[in-house]
Amino acid sequence: MTQMYYAKNKINLQTIEEAALNEPLSLQELIEYISKGLAVVCKNKNHDFKPTAVGKGTYIKVNANIGISTLQSNLEEELGKLDAAVEAGAHSIMDLTVCQEIMELREIRKEIIKRSPVMVGTVPIYEASTLMKSKKQNIHSLTEKDIIEVIKNQAEAGVDFMTIHAGVTKSAVEKLKKEQRICGIVSRGGAIIAEWMKFNKKENLLFTLFDEILDIAYEYDVTLSLGDGLRPGAIHDGTDRAQIEELIVLGELVERARDKNVQVMVEGPGHIKLSDIEMNIKLQKRLCHDAPFYVLGPLVTDIAPGYDHITSAIGGAVAGLAGADFLCYVTPAEHLHLPDAKDVYDGVISARIAAHAADLSLNKGNSLEWDYNMSKARKEVDWQKMAELAINKKKVNDAIKKYNLKNTSECTMCGEYCAFKREY
Repeated sequence: MTQMYYAKNKINLQTIEEAALNEPLSLQELIEYISKGLAVVCKNKNHDFKPTAVGKGTYIKVNANIGISTLQSNLEEELGKLDAAVEAGAHSIMDLTVCQEIMELREIRKEIIKRSPVMVGTVPIYEASTLMKSKKQNIHSLTEKDIIEVIKNQAEAGVDFMTIHAGVTKSAVEKLKKEQRICGIVSRGGAIIAEWMKFNKKENLLFTLFDEILDIAYEYDVTLSLGDGLRPGAIHDGTDRAQIEELIVLGELVERARDKNVQVMVEGPGHIKLSDIEMNIKLQKRLCHDAPFYVLGPLVTDIAPGYDHITSAIGGAVAGLAGADFLCYVTPAEHLHLPDAKDVYDGVISARIAAHAADLSLNKGNSLEWDYNMSKARKEVDWQKMAELAINKKKVNDAIKKYNLKNTSECTMCGEYCAFKREY
């Protein structure tokens, strides 16, 4: 059974009660929103950790992606990234591992789930690709039995939410072909599914198997995160017919999931102009029946490799203000290389700043009080209090130590000319 089922029937509410403790809404409100599919608590029955709510009325959450690639494989490095993400305040981790051997992938996922004190997400089509590599077969050979086996295995392992690219249908791909996209399909999962459909001349197997996937999700209380396989990967490509066609399909799948009491989120666009963000968020909410919206960034310009944690934080703040519920971080390494632990840390901090900026403007919970207290500490030149309240406490404490600020009433920027020392 799922948290949606429990909420609808007002039973077994311990997990929801625990999640509500850290949110700016009442338990009764959270129960109502979960029962209607407007909020979710992503918590597999086989994963023991402190639950977190995502969706209407809750604080905006931040996800961090980790996982090895076929070019770089080191479990300890990935666990280090997990620790860095959690230290920086991430509310969830996604394991995006792809590699050569299925047992290696499953061992990595097992260790991440065991170590993670926050919810863990995955992308089953990535594991399916690794499964085919292990069998010395092409992804074209993937069968319905294979993908169901993968999803079942992940559910049993304790995965809390899964990205399911069920909206990349034949119709949506046909519309994509008629568009003048620069970057085409940038989603790895979306590209794999599109290639599989072309080779096999069949509809997307994640779409045709959706009812079976729902049954597995219901059994283990896995939240489905409906993947944006046709999201724009370039500013030029934003908000085209392919993206909207997929969104329409995802809206239909949201209703099917809710009918089976399966919790569901919807993933959103990556690269879109700043001026188009609000429209995209409102369109998603309308077409997907106000399901929690999980956005990558959005990245608001393509010209800043090395600084895409900033381009995405700009977009994330605007998206959050417009109604996005869950921000997937982007690191400084985006478009350049696999991120290291510092990239992960900086990416989480950037996304958390964006999330808080939106929460602050929406006057959620204690957001305004947090900023008020920081402003007061600055006025009083209370370095210890500033460090306690900072979103990155370590950075402030390092500056205090480096510039010997602990017992001073001024910083090295203004010194004796500090405006706070003036009488007026």
